Amino acid sequence: MTNEKNPLGLKKIHHVEFYVGNAKQAEFYYRNAFGFSRVAYSGLETENRETTSYVLRQNRVNFVFTTPLNENHEAADHIRLHGDGVKDIAFQVEDADYAFNEAVKRGAKVAIEPYDWKDEHGSVRRAAVKTYGDTIHSFISYNTNNGHNYSGPFLPGFTEQNVAGDDVGIVLVDHIVGNVELGKMNYWCDYYRDVMGFERYITFDDKDISTEYSALMSIVMSDGGHNIKFPINEPAEGKGGKSQIQEYIDYYKSAGVQHVALLCKDVMHTVQKLQDNGVEFLRVPDAYYEELPSRVGPIDEDIDELKRLGILVDRDDEGYLLQIFTKPVEDRPTVFYEILQRKGCKGFGKGNFKALFVSIEEEQRRRGNL
Repeated sequence: MTNEKNPLGLKKIHHVEFYVGNAKQAEFYYRNAFGFSRVAYSGLETENRETTSYVLRQNRVNFVFTTPLNENHEAADHIRLHGDGVKDIAFQVEDADYAFNEAVKRGAKVAIEPYDWKDEHGSVRRAAVKTYGDTIHSFISYNTNNGHNYSGPFLPGFTEQNVAGDDVGIVLVDHIVGNVELGKMNYWCDYYRDVMGFERYITFDDKDISTEYSALMSIVMSDGGHNIKFPINEPAEGKGGKSQIQEYIDYYKSAGVQHVALLCKDVMHTVQKLQDNGVEFLRVPDAYYEELPSRVGPIDEDIDELKRLGILVDRDDEGYLLQIFTKPVEDRPTVFYEILQRKGCKGFGKGNFKALFVSIEEEQRRRGNL
């Protein structure tokens, strides 16, 4: 069932759940700005007296936006402390009980004990463990051998609701980045290694990623098949200013998910549609594009078009990638998105970090946080 490279039997990221102050408005934003479609709903009309949740889907990406309906729900405390943010990076697994028990045996802390989650469409098995900050990892299994066979629109308690968005070409979650406190990066990398069986995929240090003001250290942890990738960042010391990672932690009030990277097949098409929909992106200085041909070599795309859209390019031994980062999508400078296309490249845009940091610092300066 499992092996050394996948000791918990992880299959894929099932969904990412956000706790937000107003799920109805968040749903409208992600449907109209990012092109997601609403596919399921849970709330008062479905006899859920605790929360309202909307499920948004685009190809293989499932986002859930949840708002508490009373002040005593743990989501209310989460929002009060962190603002809108990611609560749960949920995995589909072969066997939720096995994944949970193995994770706990390997050192994970319990968030939710295994239970049967049922409605008229059948049941699934769910459990969860804690990770950095207040973030959790749910384990969800549809295990027909144990009688868990679910035919509903999403998960038990949700009713089907189809409100189509205008698909912008986002296909799947490429990676999810966590920001952790100074000195905690290795702790959490060891956690993913020891508990999940992940391996160190790429490491960046402050020599790779630094400017006059800020720096960060980053280690990319990946499952054995490189399908699930979790970079872990921590602020680096001694640069004289507040790093973007520290700014995040100051406003999120703990470690947490910094950004979700969304893979697309045609980044220029996707970014054009997102910009038309009003999504705001970071811009790098124009000089970046003058140096591009000598730095990355021949590419298929027109550099003037890349410059117009603000898309960055980086190359490794296996090819190149195109990427762009949104501005934070909350009032607090916390969660944002990366839109990327891979043309063979397995990296994360190391060659773009310097230019990117300059633009991030310009935004920090405007916020008075540098």
